[in-house]
Amino acid sequence: MSTPDYAEVAIKPPLLFLAALGLGCLLTLFAPIGPGLAQPNGLGLAVGFVFIALGLVLGVLSVRAFHRAGTKVVPGQPATALVTSGPYRVTRNPIYIGLALVYFGLSLVLTSLWVLLLLIPALMILQRGVVLPEEAYLERKFGDDYRRYKALVPRWL
Repeated sequence: MSTPDYAEVAIKPPLLFLAALGLGCLLTLFAPIGPGLAQPNGLGLAVGFVFIALGLVLGVLSVRAFHRAGTKVVPGQPATALVTSGPYRVTRNPIYIGLALVYFGLSLVLTSLWVLLLLIPALMILQRGVVLPEEAYLERKFGDDYRRYKALVPRWL
């Protein structure tokens, strides 16, 4: 039996964050804790939008690095190149950091403690169900090149 030429991830990361966000909003509406949904103050809005903007910029720069390298961004598709430029010089997972920053910013804008709390299990699922399988795949696919990259660049920050 051959192994597939892609990372077998448990869930696509954007869907994971959207599911956590949706569940957090539902819990905020039906079992509220904290100030309630969409009741931000000026500072909360400003800080939240800064995190959202930072996450979006990081995501765009990361996707551009994939496109420049000529490889696929979406988990579940074969990697044709090891991306080590752009934000990937600083962290091995800048897209996921970007998603987490956007999510955190949304939790502030939405003033939802549930949304914020659900970031923790979302990140745990991301680590076990996405990042670790991706790393195993990249190590199989790119061997020593990936091991050297992994030794030099941290998984997160």
